[in-house]
Amino acid sequence: MRRPVHIDALIGALAALFGAAGAALEGQGPAAWVAAAALGAALGLYRRHRHVAGALAVAGAAALVPSGDMAAAPAVLVCANAFAVGRWFGWSASAGAAAGLLAALFGAAIVARDPGSWLVPSILVVGTAWVAGRAIRERDLVALRLAERAEELEREREAFATLSVRYERARIASELHDIVAHAISVMVVQAGAGQRIAAADPELAGEMFDAIAGAARQAEQDMTQLVALLSDDEAIGQAPDLALVEELVARAAGTGLDVTLRLEGSREGLPASAVQTVYRVVRESLTNALRYASGAPVHVLVRGGAAAIDVEVVNDAAADAEALAGHGTGNGLRGLRERVGAAGGRLEAGPRESGGWRVAAWIPCAVAVAVEDGG
Repeated sequence: MRRPVHIDALIGALAALFGAAGAALEGQGPAAWVAAAALGAALGLYRRHRHVAGALAVAGAAALVPSGDMAAAPAVLVCANAFAVGRWFGWSASAGAAAGLLAALFGAAIVARDPGSWLVPSILVVGTAWVAGRAIRERDLVALRLAERAEELEREREAFATLSVRYERARIASELHDIVAHAISVMVVQAGAGQRIAAADPELAGEMFDAIAGAARQAEQDMTQLVALLSDDEAIGQAPDLALVEELVARAAGTGLDVTLRLEGSREGLPASAVQTVYRVVRESLTNALRYASGAPVHVLVRGGAAAIDVEVVNDAAADAEALAGHGTGNGLRGLRERVGAAGGRLEAGPRESGGWRVAAWIPCAVAVAVEDGG
């Protein structure tokens, strides 16, 4: 925080009074009083008018040389001014000139008062004062740079925290979408069919309502697991395998969806993270098939390998596909593409030339990590 102007004025006035009084008490003449007062007044100007202060200090020291009136008080003030020059001047020609002139004039005044005095020690006294002021200036500059860096780091930390919160919100929203969208799609399709056949076939309507209840229970279990994982860092779920995909397809078939599953390749030793991504690809694809291709056959292919897992979900065109065109928001596929990309894989989704829709994903079993060659 910058020091108030009146504090600097008070310092200059007290130093000027000290210099004039000291010169008077030592029997110096009026010229020495004025010169010593000028040296003292300069100390109150360095913070805001350092060049004026330096010039005033040099003029005061120069006035003491001809008469050799370098008493104790003026000598202290010359050293104090040398300290102030080091403290408030940077590395510049004016700083060097002010410090050099103060040292030379101080030495000359000392020699003029006592011709037997040594010039070099006198100059070193002023030089030492300047070095002390310079050291404090460097320390303050380092402290200022550290404070600025700390503020910058704090701003970066806040920005990172904000970004992390946004990322977590997006991740939670994606998780909720995956869980809720599938369950709601099943319930909507089954409820609509149940309403149409409730009077004609009560037994079949009961099966549909059982499917609705099952979808709701599954969503509740998934939501409970999600909440547990979000609230407890140490909570871990069951390691997934391709049996989860089989169960998912079986539940979808139980709702009346015409879906078939074909598993090829290796099923053992697949990483849990890759299998979890496969599960989400299949679930999102089946959810979209329930929504936008109800009644159309759906074919699911999962091919496991040592390097990667290939997933393909294809559904034929629904009878009312044109009426449903453009009704999707695209949020599910967008989130799914981001999830597959985060796993190091690729996702393709789009209409087929023969009608219907195709979702294909390539999910690596291990993400390659670049290792810097030490050679």
